[in-house]
Amino acid sequence: MLKFLFKIFGKSAAADFKFTEPSIVKNILIVRQHNQLGDMLCSVPLFASVRKRYPKAHITLVASPVNYEILFSDINPYIDKVITYRKAPLNKLREFYAELRTHEYQIGIVPSTVSISRTSHIINYFSGAKIRVGVRSIDGKVNVMEHLLNVKSDFNWDSKKLHQTERNLDVGRQIECDLSDEEKRKLMIHLSADEMEFAENYFAENFYDKSRLVIGFHPGAGKTANRWKIENFRDLINLVYQKTGCYVLITSGMIDKEITDELKKSLEQKNIPVKILENTPIRKVGAVLKLSDLYITNDTGTMHVAGGVSSNIISLFGPTHGYEWAPSGKNKIHIQSETNDINDISVKSVFDKSMDLLEKEILPYKKSGSIINQTI
Repeated sequence: MLKFLFKIFGKSAAADFKFTEPSIVKNILIVRQHNQLGDMLCSVPLFASVRKRYPKAHITLVASPVNYEILFSDINPYIDKVITYRKAPLNKLREFYAELRTHEYQIGIVPSTVSISRTSHIINYFSGAKIRVGVRSIDGKVNVMEHLLNVKSDFNWDSKKLHQTERNLDVGRQIECDLSDEEKRKLMIHLSADEMEFAENYFAENFYDKSRLVIGFHPGAGKTANRWKIENFRDLINLVYQKTGCYVLITSGMIDKEITDELKKSLEQKNIPVKILENTPIRKVGAVLKLSDLYITNDTGTMHVAGGVSSNIISLFGPTHGYEWAPSGKNKIHIQSETNDINDISVKSVFDKSMDLLEKEILPYKKSGSIINQTI
């Protein structure tokens, strides 16, 4: 019924592009209310490009409560206000939309790059934005809410193997929001002095021998298909530890405890000491990863955080595409399963890539020089 009513009464008039001129635009809304951390972090270049084109505009972001912590502090250079959206009783939704309408928006953007959210389009429409930007279709999948947009295009991203950051930018490019390659490279999560102090204290308490490498591992993931087996991580950590004598750090989110506890137990049976960083605010996790020498991880939210703080990363991909989601840079390597089964990635291949990355990008900056041939 709601879809039918929108088709009758909610069809968008043609866009009047005078409302995209920087001299006219005072208020902009971006609706990215899904709760996947990686999706949100891949949107940051879009936010930066909007701020670049509209430096004087007030920019509001609609986000999920899950992403509020990392977004509000980090995206401050690009976003002036974050409104959190959650499914709620009607009276609470009235409060949400009342807050939304406190600004007269000239532009509203729905960056649909993974899935198409009806809720996001409805929020954007009821914001009153005169220019409503989004997608008409994604790789042949039609946006059933496209009638609520008046600036839209058909995008064929999969055939071009575009990264999610470029897909987000493509949506903004429809209204001339873009970044140069150099500007993209400079984007990162900016950590506060308190967050870095937490990481430095954590290292001082747990990794006091500065001549040893600190190598982190993340064996968990929200989706089972994205998890490399615990046995694989155990065997990999054993090889890396025997080869380098490193400190072993394991990161663990709320859903990962069973996995990380089992992995820790199996490693301690091999006399490999382990430190688990768990139930820690995500930005402080990022600070710890920034100080670590290498991070080997499944495709999950902390992988994107590590990418955002410029960590050295080996990321593992099964059914999801590394070309679309993996952090990029010369100190970042992703390994893609040839069969879409992440457990078809061999321990040896990950170990070899890890040793190569250590030798090329990490050890030249360690005072102790190469310790790859060290055994303990």
